Amino acid sequence: MANVEENGNIIEALRLVVADSYALLGDTHLCHWNVRGPGFFALHGAFEQQYTELFPAIDEIAERIRALRSMAPGGIARLASMADFEQIDEDASAETMVAHLAELNSKLVEDLKIARNLANECGDDETEDLMIARIQVHEKNIWMLNSYLDT
Repeated sequence: MANVEENGNIIEALRLVVADSYALLGDTHLCHWNVRGPGFFALHGAFEQQYTELFPAIDEIAERIRALRSMAPGGIARLASMADFEQIDEDASAETMVAHLAELNSKLVEDLKIARNLANECGDDETEDLMIARIQVHEKNIWMLNSYLDT
């Protein structure tokens, strides 16, 4: 089991994953509401699928933080200050939205990999497994979003 310092590093990494995930959730929802143009139907549905999948995943990560005997971050202002994301404009083009969400997913994958590696180093298999599963989801999202831009 991880010592207190190692646990603290894992917890801080997980807290950042929660904050970045919420930022991604918010921007994906914004894109879902405001997308327009020829790709509207496909993107509207794809964005909805992504934010719908993400919400319970954030809950699972927050609950893992609690299982590690720490407090999960919350509150829009706190999460926004923790996340290192640029928010997208409400009237962005569909292509800009897709590129932006691919970039946010990529940033989240970087943070997930940091948390995964810390968990691995500390022998925290449960957290490592959770991070691996999330990496797979977000890498698939990146592939799908980038594939849309290849047209």
